[in-house]
Amino acid sequence: MLLQVLGTAAGGGLPQWNCACPGCAGARAHPERRRRHASLALRADEGSWYLVNATPDLGEQIEDSSGLRPGPGPRDTPLAGVVLTDAELDHTLGIARLREADGFEILATPPVRTALTDRLRLGDTLAPYTRVEWRELGARPQPLNPGGTIEIDAVPVSAKRPRYAAAGAGPDDPTWVVALRLRDTDTGRALVYAPALAAWTDAFQDAVEEADCVIVDGTFWDDDEPVRTGISTRTATGMGHLPIDGPHGTARRLAALGTRCLYTHLNNTNPLADPAAPQHALLADQGIGVAADRMVIEL
Repeated sequence: MLLQVLGTAAGGGLPQWNCACPGCAGARAHPERRRRHASLALRADEGSWYLVNATPDLGEQIEDSSGLRPGPGPRDTPLAGVVLTDAELDHTLGIARLREADGFEILATPPVRTALTDRLRLGDTLAPYTRVEWRELGARPQPLNPGGTIEIDAVPVSAKRPRYAAAGAGPDDPTWVVALRLRDTDTGRALVYAPALAAWTDAFQDAVEEADCVIVDGTFWDDDEPVRTGISTRTATGMGHLPIDGPHGTARRLAALGTRCLYTHLNNTNPLADPAAPQHALLADQGIGVAADRMVIEL
């Protein structure tokens, strides 16, 4: 299984266009600190790739990844589709940038598809330009592409809806936000990707215990960070993100796994945005790292 990390930042990227916080100011002064919106690229088979989430940075992320660039024909592209973990704008706005394609797949849970087609009207918007095939993403493992060796399934982690879909009838659905479990049937090796994690459920614990690599939500360092930095009146958990540090933080859980664990989806207020921050050493002492843009992972 071959994956490329396309981005590791939370909403707005790093730096965020309208923010002058220390993290954003530091990224402007030191371009090597810049991070694009969190996303992965997964090779389904030779010459066929899927994006995990489609961010506003999608075009630039593809250009930075040699395996995703078009060719050899003028309109040949290895991009076969997109897998969505949720319906948030930062993870879906890039879908519109795929309108030049002859066609592509989108794998999504039912509430995510409904939000994108009924609220954002993406189906109607893209229909004059390209062909979009929707496939349901669920708890039952399914081949990522026909004849391929990569299986994918979803682990529900939150019923949090995006703001544009907050109003509406119907009960809460835990598949609004999911973690993805990717498994290579040839090698048996597996990866869990959870860029947004509101609760560490028993099902999620089972998934990460069986994984060879875990890439998980590192939006905020501690629960009070959003309030302390003035970006919100809500805590990290109140915003749907388990913090890294603290009594309910995810670091201690990851350290106990004894496998390769990386944080992604860093907010611009997170001290980990600074590579010299002491929090990096604290994580390293627990055997945990921070994912980097353009990182290649082979399992």
